[in-house]
Amino acid sequence: MSGSVLTKSAGALYASRLARVRQSMKSQSIDAALLSVGHDLPYLTGYYAMPLERLTMLVVTHDAVAALIVPRLEAPRVTPFDDVFKVVPWGETENPVEIVAKQLGGAKRIAIGDQMWARFLVELMGFVSGVNFVRAVDVVGSMRMAKDVDEIAALQAAGAAADRVATQLQAGEIKLVGRTEAQVSADISARLIAEGHDVVNFAIVAAGENAASPHHHAGSRVIKHDEIVLCDFGGTMNGYCSDITRCVFIGEPSRKITSAYSVLHAAQAAGVAAGVVGATCESVDAAARKVIDDAGFGDFFIHRTGHGIGMEAHEEPYMVSGNKLLIAAGHAFSVEPGIYLPGKWGMRLEDIVVATDAGPLSMNNVDHSLAILN
Repeated sequence: MSGSVLTKSAGALYASRLARVRQSMKSQSIDAALLSVGHDLPYLTGYYAMPLERLTMLVVTHDAVAALIVPRLEAPRVTPFDDVFKVVPWGETENPVEIVAKQLGGAKRIAIGDQMWARFLVELMGFVSGVNFVRAVDVVGSMRMAKDVDEIAALQAAGAAADRVATQLQAGEIKLVGRTEAQVSADISARLIAEGHDVVNFAIVAAGENAASPHHHAGSRVIKHDEIVLCDFGGTMNGYCSDITRCVFIGEPSRKITSAYSVLHAAQAAGVAAGVVGATCESVDAAARKVIDDAGFGDFFIHRTGHGIGMEAHEEPYMVSGNKLLIAAGHAFSVEPGIYLPGKWGMRLEDIVVATDAGPLSMNNVDHSLAILN
């Protein structure tokens, strides 16, 4: 995460977050947390570990200073915060799992990060006994879900940058007809970078019948007149993600298309309105789904309504039936209902919103209508 989005020093921020982790561990009788590759690590230390076969691990216990075990050749990439965590480099002939085990101090209930490679957990089991392993998402997850003021500002900046690209799409500044989906995807990706993103995470471009596949991979299909084009794109900017979906129609859409899009538009608005503090996550899904069900398109809405977003494009909380988690202030998530008719067409409309005590705050404000291009 870039320091530009922080109002307090990075060291103080990470110290505060680690203190909250320890409080969460204590409340759940967890003795240690082991966090390897994945976004829990930079959230707590600022360090983005490469997904190597060499082990990187943050060891958090109650009493000792947190230890960041890293391959020696990677240590220069770590920005040290000596009063927050110590860096423990390991050499090529050392066993890093053994080093981790020695940092545990006899811990018996250990939280493991979701992205930790299974091989390292299996090896660790050979160094400890009588240990109960649990998921670290129960320790860090609630913290990462509730974004603070700086994180919301970062999401707003990323969302505004994505909006600028979507505006270019809707204005016809991105040539579509005669180009392949892959060419348009590359164009959108370049524009995301030009608008300030550091990384492009995805740029789905799906024309006509391909738009009926929600995660279609842009390929050699040439875009033509008289068809819908679904564009879902996002990236990472200053450590936080954008994600937006808008559709355009090239030519004059049929009444069936415009009617379906009106339903989609209403469903998305209903989902956003439902995303209030104190509501359940599943109620957001239910609100959007009801509009589509009532219009007779229920069988063609084939995915959840939304996913959490932050340092990762997809993270908790998820807006899906069965998730009774209560939405809290700072929860950031997508609202993206879709209607997909196999072999014919598809459409989706997506914004990122943040729940606040004053109501849902949208990170995307570009036109929600079906843009019609000639």
